[in-house]
Amino acid sequence: MKYKNILVTGSAGFIGFHLSKYLLDNYEDVKVIGIDNLNNYYNPVLKEKRNEILKNYGNYNFIKLDFSDWDNLVENLKDKDIDLIVHLGAQAGVRYSLKNPWAYIKSNELGTLNIFEFARRFDIGKVVYASSSSVYGGNKKIPFSEEDRVDKPISLYASTKRANELMAYTYHHLYGIKMIGLRFFTVYGEYGRPDMAYFKFAKNILLDKEIEVYNYGNMERDFTYISDVVDGILRAIKKDFDYEIFNLGNSKPVKLMYFIELIEKYLNKKAKKKFLPMQEGDVLRTYADLTKSERLLGYKPKVSIEEGLRRFCNWFLENRDWVLRL
Repeated sequence: MKYKNILVTGSAGFIGFHLSKYLLDNYEDVKVIGIDNLNNYYNPVLKEKRNEILKNYGNYNFIKLDFSDWDNLVENLKDKDIDLIVHLGAQAGVRYSLKNPWAYIKSNELGTLNIFEFARRFDIGKVVYASSSSVYGGNKKIPFSEEDRVDKPISLYASTKRANELMAYTYHHLYGIKMIGLRFFTVYGEYGRPDMAYFKFAKNILLDKEIEVYNYGNMERDFTYISDVVDGILRAIKKDFDYEIFNLGNSKPVKLMYFIELIEKYLNKKAKKKFLPMQEGDVLRTYADLTKSERLLGYKPKVSIEEGLRRFCNWFLENRDWVLRL
């Protein structure tokens, strides 16, 4: 690894935690500077559990801060000799963006601007940042390719992620910063986000509560297991591109009802289903075209939905004492 001091934003978040842990497990000479505001969008107990695991590593330096606060960001990081930024911190969630749009503008737009501007002012030559499959909106062409138009987002969350991509290009064009954007497709796995469907399904099934099945179960998602996403991020770190955007998905859409059947199987318990109409901001289907990611990154997802959900459910059952309280 040629980068020795890596800033990971959102290091106590789901993807940021797994990336940081992988770096710390596998590269003795790499120092990870993690920042996170540990907000309460979902139960911060989970963020604190992730962070406590990372704090066991001598090469992990955690700083609690909100990167949408420019002065605080500079004050805490100006002397850290950072040579790469992996910007994973964001206000996540499509549905919550309908309730609290200001949180998305503050974190995803102002916050990302601050990260890019910090890279410029402190001569950090490369930023790998998180985008989302949400930018594809209601596109009818399947699978979704990086060459497709993405100018009709159907949620504010999606529009902020597209704004990040456009800002990244501007900073690359004006200042020569290498910018690599990664469009994640429904990432799942251990220590995942409690607001996501698979986590809520597992929790409610075990608690004998109803699970909400949107669009009456007629949906498909390109679920991507966390280790495959971490592999894709690492490839983007190691490859030397000036400006690119890549899909990181599994390229195998899964029907929602089959997805629920697998969770029922691995938890050995049937779900009580409440069928509901489509939610605002949702899309019927996501499906990643990985042609570009395979060709330029060498990215090939390895974990099937069956294996990934089996691992997640096993983790959930092993940790049910505290996970069910989230």
